[in-house]
Amino acid sequence: MLFAHDTECGLTATAALVNTVGRDGEGLPDVAALAEFFTAHGWTGRHEQTEAELRSVRELRPRLRRVWYADEDEVVTIVNGLLRESAALPQLIRHDDEPYHLHAVPRDAPLAIRMAVEAAMALADLVRTGELSRLRICDHPDCDNVLVDLSKNRSRRFCDAGCGNRAAVTAYRARKAIARS
Repeated sequence: MLFAHDTECGLTATAALVNTVGRDGEGLPDVAALAEFFTAHGWTGRHEQTEAELRSVRELRPRLRRVWYADEDEVVTIVNGLLRESAALPQLIRHDDEPYHLHAVPRDAPLAIRMAVEAAMALADLVRTGELSRLRICDHPDCDNVLVDLSKNRSRRFCDAGCGNRAAVTAYRARKAIARS
């Protein structure tokens, strides 16, 4: 493990949230889709399942996407803003058979605030360890998804949307075409 478990989960969930909007359209089209996202990424605590909650989560995404394009100073500005606006107060918490980890807002805080703070806390760890280069944009030419490279050798190039497979198939077909010529 390169980072604490909660940091890795926070980074992964943040990238997934950012990727719910893109060239393929809206990945959180309704409250049910947000509920699926909530469950898929192991969120706990308050979840109102309302249109207002969905709107606030959607409004968070552009701010988080900006992190993948920002330099270190801008990332710090974004992270500090998210923590300040949320009145974050980090504390060690243990729940749901998880080991101690950091929560910076109560579990009954609105979902968008919890998502913002979890992202900010995880990003703060990347800044503190000098690892912002682990935040990447997918290398596939037809994709603008973001990813977090948590591999030990820093070799991850493609997002989770199947772009690595598409790139491999394209390369294979190109090699076969050259061999036939």
